[in-house]
Amino acid sequence: MTDLMTARGIGVTLQERPVLHDIDFAASAGELIAIVGPNGAGKSTLLRVLANLLQPGEGSILLEGRDLRRLPRRILATKLAYLPQDQSIHWAISVMDVAMLGRLPHRRVGRPLSDTDHRAVAAALRTMNVLQFFNRPVTELSGGERARVLIARALAQEPLILLADEPAAGLDAVHQLELFAHLRRLADAGRSVVVVLHDLSLAARFSDRLVIMKAGRIHVEGPATQVLSSQVLEDVYDMSAYLGDIEGIPFVVPLASLEGRRDDPVCAEGGCAEMKRG
Repeated sequence: MTDLMTARGIGVTLQERPVLHDIDFAASAGELIAIVGPNGAGKSTLLRVLANLLQPGEGSILLEGRDLRRLPRRILATKLAYLPQDQSIHWAISVMDVAMLGRLPHRRVGRPLSDTDHRAVAAALRTMNVLQFFNRPVTELSGGERARVLIARALAQEPLILLADEPAAGLDAVHQLELFAHLRRLADAGRSVVVVLHDLSLAARFSDRLVIMKAGRIHVEGPATQVLSSQVLEDVYDMSAYLGDIEGIPFVVPLASLEGRRDDPVCAEGGCAEMKRG
């Protein structure tokens, strides 16, 4: 696989507090990467750095071999799409107009929408099952429907690399599966998809590689079958969990928090280890 983006030695300090430490990261064409870890691990900060929305104090990032910080904004906007956690929309514009915003990097100022623009937007809205709302104000939709519209906007951009922070938040189970099936297809078509997730089962099922973070560092990374273990979950999340699969589909069931139980007599006698194995 060809690396589309490489980050080396990334360090970030916010309000005099170190947030990321010596991060090395690469995203390749055809790859879906899930960044996981507990709250405060630095996942969203790393994604913002990769999106060129936050400048690291240390390190460098290359996009197709070019310094990310030196790329013209218009070129960068055709290469990268970023979907933040915040899904607020404060203006009563139509669903179609929201999705059309994803085509701005591909259009010259003052030029009308092309057939290519219309096809890309319609395909994105159809993928997220919101095409039927095309002329409705987005402020009249439910939270889950608005989330799907914003995802459609990012898909309409047709980026080389899609960076999404908790894209499944606010979606019901069916739309979560449909979204990740489409993200999987995007990666299989030669794009790179990087998502921050809390749902370990979704991450294990759809990603090619997990990047598991703890305290601003990459604790371990690799295919889920190689790096997702009871021991890693204990080390990173301080929890016991059951890991299994149904017809080859992996799942993770959290069982109990181990925080503050290191000195518990039951754990000391092996009880927590037994609980991990389910």
